[in-house]
Amino acid sequence: MWIGWIEFDVLLGDVHSLKEKRSVIRPIIADLARRTEAAAAEVGAQDLHRRTAIGVSVVATHASHVRDVLDQAERMLSEQHPEVTVLSARRGLHSSDD
Repeated sequence: MWIGWIEFDVLLGDVHSLKEKRSVIRPIIADLARRTEAAAAEVGAQDLHRRTAIGVSVVATHASHVRDVLDQAERMLSEQHPEVTVLSARRGLHSSDD
């Protein structure tokens, strides 16, 4: 079994409150989860209104499938959501044998 994750440090556009932030982030997280069929959530910077951390995780039989899903999530967030800027992405890949 392979477990992979990616965490994005994201800068939001013209957002002035935490309520506005949620209205931007919620559809992005739902889109990531739906299109990649992986778990997605806001995982950091909840108290900042112009920044957030979004995490995506996946479990699969093969490492190549995990990498493909994480690559897809990264491309999707960067290319299909111009309302946000991805500042950085950190990822991990672990086997159940580790």
